[in-house]
Amino acid sequence: MADITIFDRLKQDHDAHRQLFEKMAKAESDDQLEKLFAQFAVEVTAHAAAEEETLYATMLSRPDLREDAQHSVSEHKEIDDYLEELDGLKFNGEAWRKKFAEMKKRYLHHIEEEEEEMFPTAAKDLTADEEKKLGALFAKRKPAELERAQAED
Repeated sequence: MADITIFDRLKQDHDAHRQLFEKMAKAESDDQLEKLFAQFAVEVTAHAAAEEETLYATMLSRPDLREDAQHSVSEHKEIDDYLEELDGLKFNGEAWRKKFAEMKKRYLHHIEEEEEEMFPTAAKDLTADEEKKLGALFAKRKPAELERAQAED
């Protein structure tokens, strides 16, 4: 497991987030949907924080990668803003469903952009050893970020 790169770890999380969206779409009750949404919110918050502390921090220190990292950090902030707005709306009401659909569309766009554009660009600038070290650092950071996100929930 130590040889898993940062990109592998991030893609695994993205796949888990996509699966949560699928489960939410199939939820048979508000209670089930609410639990899945709460899980998604905690997961995506922890993922973003750990990603920013590892991959993005490295990218920000490199002039050729800085703009991509800044763009992704701003998209993380946008998703965080959506989650905050959703928290202030009546769960699964009309306004909530509309805002959730917007957030889902923006998030899926974000992870697709990361996987198809940003990760390949960053991979050209990082050594294989750096990718593995960042992967290990992400694996170490994420549990702490999950705890923090759950405490804030």
